[in-house]
Amino acid sequence: MPLSVLKKYWGYDAFRPLQREIIDSVLEGRDTLGLLPTGGGKSITFQVPAMLLPGLTVVVTPLISLMKDQVDNLRQRDIRAVHFHSGLTRRETELNLTRCRLGKAKLAYLSPERLQNDSFMAELRTMTVSLIVVDEAHCISQWGYDFRPSYLKVVRLRETAGEEVPILALTASATPEVTADIMRSLRFREPKVYARSFTRDNLSYIVRYADFKENTLLRVLRATTGCGIVYVRSRRRCREIADLLRREGISAEFYHAGLDPEEKDLRQNLWKEDSVRIMVATNAFGMGIDKPDVRTVVHYDLPSSLEEYYQEAGRAGRDGRESFAVVITSPRDKATLSRRLSESFPDKEFISHVYELAGNFLGVAVGEGYGMLYEFNFDLFCRTYSLPPAPTRSALTLLSRAGYFEYIDETTSRSRLMVIMRKDQLYDLELTPDAEEVFQCVLRNYTGLFADYVYISELVIARSTCLSSERVYQALLYLGRIHAVHYVPRRTTPYIYYSTSRELPKHVIMPLEVYERQRERMALRLEAMKSFAFNTSECRVRGMLRYFGESDAQDCGKCDVCRSRRKSADTPETTRSLRESIVYQASREGGCSVETIISNCQSPREQTIQTIRDLADKGIVRIDGHTVIAAKIQ
Repeated sequence: MPLSVLKKYWGYDAFRPLQREIIDSVLEGRDTLGLLPTGGGKSITFQVPAMLLPGLTVVVTPLISLMKDQVDNLRQRDIRAVHFHSGLTRRETELNLTRCRLGKAKLAYLSPERLQNDSFMAELRTMTVSLIVVDEAHCISQWGYDFRPSYLKVVRLRETAGEEVPILALTASATPEVTADIMRSLRFREPKVYARSFTRDNLSYIVRYADFKENTLLRVLRATTGCGIVYVRSRRRCREIADLLRREGISAEFYHAGLDPEEKDLRQNLWKEDSVRIMVATNAFGMGIDKPDVRTVVHYDLPSSLEEYYQEAGRAGRDGRESFAVVITSPRDKATLSRRLSESFPDKEFISHVYELAGNFLGVAVGEGYGMLYEFNFDLFCRTYSLPPAPTRSALTLLSRAGYFEYIDETTSRSRLMVIMRKDQLYDLELTPDAEEVFQCVLRNYTGLFADYVYISELVIARSTCLSSERVYQALLYLGRIHAVHYVPRRTTPYIYYSTSRELPKHVIMPLEVYERQRERMALRLEAMKSFAFNTSECRVRGMLRYFGESDAQDCGKCDVCRSRRKSADTPETTRSLRESIVYQASREGGCSVETIISNCQSPREQTIQTIRDLADKGIVRIDGHTVIAAKIQ
């Protein structure tokens, strides 16, 4: 039956490795932990059981944007799904709860802060929950790189739904300590653990050292074909690098959390459709992006942990074909990584000061605020009190971990609209000219408006009506005031949810587990990242796999460290002869297939493949799928 569900709704004829085993374990009622690498198909492991189980499947995920994308995708497959997060209006929340109560939803996605809402949990208690899913499960572990205190409330779901309801925890990257902590925190009973190796045989991990990174980036992108991602750490650098690539004739766009939702969708679709080759992005880009043919992922700036790096680099080569994960680094990056530790853990006095100022900024009196949700304009907050952004954001995160409030730092919602007036009443409406034109445009271009909230774009409506975006916005507000529609404008403001009443600053205490021990763990993660990037004596993959608990890993033979060893072992004559043979064959019209080159050369297969990669790195040849083509030396 799982296979028939997969075929019916997704059109696939077979499961990926470990998907079926995880699904069977869940259907048997077992608590299950799935460790599947990025692109391993984690969502299928709970979406298929959700269609087979009688009640509701509840999915906890911290990524609101990914949550909305998954719900939209499921609805397109005729699978009934809803979501609950702080960006919804009361009306939307009630509508989704009604669907769950009436059995008109098979999956309900929750953001973790909803678990702290007693009235919401009381509503869940009236429903039949058949499966609890914890996505990005490393967030529940205080050993994890992305620990979120609200995730500790997930265990309330088990108490609410019943101890017999199984839990499925999923993550793409976790050390052995994190894995054990996940199962302990979720109170697993006789757990089943399914883990795929972190090895990606088709990925070559390469580190390039450069004082001038721009030139190295251009060489890497010119030596490879196909689409790619370049990861940076700041929004400003996103734009700068994208501009550089375009000036050099490389098709590129940039993507970060500060873009309007419509602009994000446009750029993401251009990249997915191969109209743009390279996406320059912060870590806001990539989660849930299912593009299998990414050939190159470049890290222009180093992430703060191997977990983050592995997930981002793993977006290359999901189709199993040869791909590259390249780090471009310089000696200055060591100091940059060290500085992140102090930025992530500012002085405790500064943290207390930020807590006090946040309460003042929001107008929350001491002893008040419990259970209240407030919009929080972070940029305005920093400008108002002349606060440095990086340590201030870290202070808010630490206050969240300590349980003083929940800081939700994410662009949360696109504009949406539902018609609330009966159809027969619409004929008697007397509207202003702008409202009439906008309303007619909405009714023509969007379906399902009378039954549910539908995402709309003021920009698209403005272009269709030849009105300015401001006039469209005012017309929609007018339609809302006369109760023809319920209009929820786009919001890009973070939130603060007070999980306790506001305290005096002197009572704000950072627990040992939240501050000192987390600081120590981050220091270890930073050291592991430094070792990966700057240690030239050990295979890159072997060191990374050991970090993830695979102590018996062998040298990959493909990373830059392994390649340099092999080069030193080869005689100059044999190396030169092999290189010349490859270049000669690749110079034919249309190039030459990799398999043909291997069969024509007298060298071992692996050595020939590595030499082809070396030549591609230097821009002497290009690898286009399974074909090697001679190129000019850049």
